[in-house]
Amino acid sequence: MDNFENYLRDLTTLLIEEAKEAKLARDGSKDEKDRLFEAGKLLAYHSVISVMQQQAKVFSIRLDAIGLAGIDPEKELV
Repeated sequence: MDNFENYLRDLTTLLIEEAKEAKLARDGSKDEKDRLFEAGKLLAYHSVISVMQQQAKVFSIRLDAIGLAGIDPEKELV
């Protein structure tokens, strides 16, 4: 892999990890403001990851090649 591929795979891994952390924080928050803030973050990550998956398909990039095959934003990031 070249630097570009490593960068992209690492970036997607970090985005997915942060999205899952936002979901846990939202679900575990007792404070309404914090819960709403984390819900907003989660929505943003959901949107970014969904667009990345869609664009990968448009450009015929395998999702597993960039670390996006193992996540379903519609099920896991809502």
